[in-house]
Amino acid sequence: MVGIIMGSQSDLAIMEKAADFLKTMDIPYELTVVSAHRTPERMFEYAGTAAGRGIKVIIAGAGGAAHLPGMVASCTTLPVIGVPILSSNSIDGWDSVLSILQMPGGIPVATVALNGSLNAGILAAKILGTSDEEVSKKLMQYQETLKEKVLDTVSEIKKHHPNHFDR
Repeated sequence: MVGIIMGSQSDLAIMEKAADFLKTMDIPYELTVVSAHRTPERMFEYAGTAAGRGIKVIIAGAGGAAHLPGMVASCTTLPVIGVPILSSNSIDGWDSVLSILQMPGGIPVATVALNGSLNAGILAAKILGTSDEEVSKKLMQYQETLKEKVLDTVSEIKKHHPNHFDR
């Protein structure tokens, strides 16, 4: 249901976070390398055949000039979520962020934070959850665990630092 692609194998440690989240939601995915610059034919084929293979959302991670998400978005009507990656040839990651974020009108790419593939996985699940009640329920449960973590932290801090102005 979700395609996860990256410009090179060096991006795998970052992009696996999206895959790991999708696993916890029982959302099928595929994960592979598709380079916009080194394998443009593969990129065109991937984007052009994704919908026909059952892909509903594409997560595309790239560093440096980060053309992969935008080029894939230009070749499909599927939603594309771009993950800018801080790579060895990157300028503090800003080149990747801006390359994905600053798409021209007509070719949108939803963009998450630098190295933010976990959020890309969550966003992909939310997109799928608009038409899949089971995914939506799992997302509600996930968000509830986030709330519980915060409230547990508040209680733990309060043990050592009681608030005199508690409300």
